[in-house]
Amino acid sequence: MKASTLTSYGETATFEIAELPKPTATAGHVVVRIAASSVNTVDTMIRSMGTDLAFSPALPAVLGMDFAGVVEEIGEGVTEFAVGDEVYGCAGGLANLQGALAEFMLADAQLIARKPKSISMREAAAMPLVGITALEGLERAGITKGQKALVQGGVGGVGHLAVQLAKYFGANVYATISEDQQIEIIKGYGATPINYTSEKIADYVAKYTDGVGFDLIFDTVGGSNMTNSFEAAALNANIASTVSLLEIDLSPAHFKGLSLHIVFMLLPMLSGQGRAKHGEILTKLAKIVDAGALKPLLDDTAYNLDQVGDAYDRLTSGKAIGKVVVEI
Repeated sequence: MKASTLTSYGETATFEIAELPKPTATAGHVVVRIAASSVNTVDTMIRSMGTDLAFSPALPAVLGMDFAGVVEEIGEGVTEFAVGDEVYGCAGGLANLQGALAEFMLADAQLIARKPKSISMREAAAMPLVGITALEGLERAGITKGQKALVQGGVGGVGHLAVQLAKYFGANVYATISEDQQIEIIKGYGATPINYTSEKIADYVAKYTDGVGFDLIFDTVGGSNMTNSFEAAALNANIASTVSLLEIDLSPAHFKGLSLHIVFMLLPMLSGQGRAKHGEILTKLAKIVDAGALKPLLDDTAYNLDQVGDAYDRLTSGKAIGKVVVEI
């Protein structure tokens, strides 16, 4: 099979096309003919940081965690899928798991689900990692109808799905943005945009919550921005975050009685534990998509297997509007 392989890490990182053996189905797994794969921030981190990340694969490596495609072969014990099924998932591209930047991929059947019927393969490939993260974060933070929920980074990969899902669950949703051109995107999701570059936290907390603060905050920016989430939160609020690799003073969280939920969606792939939960979440997301309540935002620029490096550069440039997708 044809695959795009990463041959070096760091500033000299390069992708090269190679011919690799096509995988064969093993017990509990399926072989998927890949139609498309999307680029996530963690993919670009692997490319740039290499062995500084414990889960980076050995070189040469086939990256690509997300995918959509068609089941080509079924392994022993797999009963929920059949050859020809259109599926999507996040099942490789790290540690010893081959990724989706290839014509075929071996995937644990627990980590995949039938793709939403109402969207394309390209759109479906954009959803798994960010969709699982968004839904898990909201559920762990206790999303309920009528809450005032703030999504930090509302047009990001995780953020734009979290905005839509929070709305689907009946919350009154607000989302931070950095550019006025993103306003209509957030409004299109039925949420209220907040340009954090021109609006102070105290001002928008007063404006939208009468100074009380938000009941739930999904901080997809994380890092030093976590202190901003603490400031914007109501007493006893829940905060979910995907980026907490930092040392921080938790005193403001203490004096507000905040609950902090850290989402690291790669755990089932890395540990082998709880993988079925991801398949269940993907099935739930597909139903929400097909109900018309959720749609991935895709960057307009198209890429193929020969242009993987360009696709990664597009995401790291900060110029992409929506998920960057590589069609195989």
